[in-house]
Amino acid sequence: MPLIEGRTFIGRLSHGADLLAALNEFCQEKDIRLGALSVIGAVTGGRLGFYNQNTKKYIESLRLDERLEIVSCQGNISLKERVPFVHAHVILANDKGETFSGHLVPGCTLFAAEYIIKEYTGGELARDFDAQTGLFLWSGGDNGDSPGTKQGDRHGVPEDSDC
Repeated sequence: MPLIEGRTFIGRLSHGADLLAALNEFCQEKDIRLGALSVIGAVTGGRLGFYNQNTKKYIESLRLDERLEIVSCQGNISLKERVPFVHAHVILANDKGETFSGHLVPGCTLFAAEYIIKEYTGGELARDFDAQTGLFLWSGGDNGDSPGTKQGDRHGVPEDSDC
């Protein structure tokens, strides 16, 4: 799918807001249907998720009740049930330089946060339930339209690998 760079949004999120909820709300308000995002800042506490591949459920892997820096938060925006939806991962660090990372879930309360959101036009990616993984993944799988890939390309991973 050939994409065209659309709008770019740069700003800050509100003190005390939930990071994931604020990002989803912003993307829904601006009708960003496909995009990429980056966030830096700080939280007064956080929760991180982990997807258990055996049970096919997200679990809360960490509850952090301390002030932390958002070292990095990267994600994408696509459609889930026809609504703009943020999927992101986050790295948080404490004052000792220890880092904690995982899936961004509700529960990261913002002290301060700045974002860059890049919108793409020329197509849409919708998330549909994938029975094999138990996840809502982009429909269609690898259709060969991604740069540097072709149908069935395993990106250098041997055929007998579990990856």
